[in-house]
Amino acid sequence: MSSDEAPRLSHVDAAGKPCMVDVGGKLPTVRRAVAEGRVRVSAELEKLILANTLAKGNLLDVARLAGIQAAKRTDELIPLCHSLPLDHIQVQAWIESPHVRLRAEASTCARTGVEMEALTAVAVAALTVIDMGKAVDRAMIIEQIRLVEKTGGRHGDFHAPAIE
Repeated sequence: MSSDEAPRLSHVDAAGKPCMVDVGGKLPTVRRAVAEGRVRVSAELEKLILANTLAKGNLLDVARLAGIQAAKRTDELIPLCHSLPLDHIQVQAWIESPHVRLRAEASTCARTGVEMEALTAVAVAALTVIDMGKAVDRAMIIEQIRLVEKTGGRHGDFHAPAIE
């Protein structure tokens, strides 16, 4: 490519239209991704979550299940994502005052990465926290959803720096 040529975008065809990347020529490799995020909640909601006395049920368990379900359907939610056979998805949810902390780990042996599945799991788990707690706390804030680490693939491993 000459210096005056723009780099070719991976998700755009020759006509400039969005397209899915062709990964058919790549060999499957073991891939893993971890994502995290949090939802800032009120002291009142935190107390109810810890006592498991919310009217809608166990918020932490339902958030975990929502995250697992979302990871399995990422390709239906994100337009250009490939369908991946997930080997494993684990979603954790716990109170770390004043937040509900969320963490998802996804793994597969595939031709493309599993980062979006981990991120989708955290995002939907966070939305589930809001859905289940909104009758008590309408001011909840989803914060810091991000990729924490990934392994496998052409671009190698990634480990995000710590944040507060």
